[in-house]
Amino acid sequence: MQNKTWTTRDIPNLSGKVAIITGANSGLGFESALEMARKGAIVILAVRNLGRGRAALDKITTELEGGSLEQMKLDLSDQESIKQFVNDFNQKYDRLDILLNNAGIMAVPQGKTAQGFELQLGVNHLGHFALTGLLMDKLLSTPGSRVVNVSSKAANGGKMNFDDLMSEEKYSPIGAYSQSKLANLLFTFELQRRLEEVGAGTIALAAHPGGSKTNLANASDFGPFFRFIMNNFMMKLVQEAEKGALPQLFAATAPDAKPAQYYGPNGFMEMRGSHPKEADIPSQALNAEDARKLWEISEKLTAVSYGFLEKKPSLI
Repeated sequence: MQNKTWTTRDIPNLSGKVAIITGANSGLGFESALEMARKGAIVILAVRNLGRGRAALDKITTELEGGSLEQMKLDLSDQESIKQFVNDFNQKYDRLDILLNNAGIMAVPQGKTAQGFELQLGVNHLGHFALTGLLMDKLLSTPGSRVVNVSSKAANGGKMNFDDLMSEEKYSPIGAYSQSKLANLLFTFELQRRLEEVGAGTIALAAHPGGSKTNLANASDFGPFFRFIMNNFMMKLVQEAEKGALPQLFAATAPDAKPAQYYGPNGFMEMRGSHPKEADIPSQALNAEDARKLWEISEKLTAVSYGFLEKKPSLI
């Protein structure tokens, strides 16, 4: 199936497969959960707010008149919550076919995670880095498993500021967001390199939604001028979340999705589209030295060491 005509109708039968989707209570995550459950997957809605998670779960099961879904609490801004989520998941499930690292925050006021990381890097990258590492044993033991990291067009303007990674000297809401989305891509490509080195069957891919109508911008710190532009002009150009979710659904489910590939919408400037396509990868995301450096820093900061080199993830 060529992705130039691919839609949710082309998602294969997912019966028996287990998928975790972070931030599945709304937007792209909700649409992804709906479509995977429609195709028979057991879908774990990994959400910070259980009330909103329950509302999403009920909405999906009502639309599908059933479905195998469960919500589990996950706060990506707290490493202890991530560990608890993984422990709870491992007690209930013996496989993990799809890990869709979808959750994110965008251009928020300066803040810190529970462990003191800059909030956007901490949630968007470090939270998912730790989650993926702690689930790696389950992924490696599941044939054909996938890790899909959701990035953004903002990664094109991103730069890894290793001298001020936590934006303590200077904070820009958009700059920190762009850095975190670039980190998603660097992480994806480095993870795939390391998986290939050990001959693992698990693959890593990335996707971006273009411009999509989600609640991501609601908490953003754009300032009055940029908020006016967003509300009066940009929101008229973006697409619905159902279309924005297509690239990540393709990456997560399509038999011909490629490892270390990046998928986005097929329309003008990859901002919208009716089908997914192979997205343009920003040159800085292909910097293998930056990817290796970010990986090593991420292991130290999260205290999660990817143990698939020793066949098992572990805490440093």
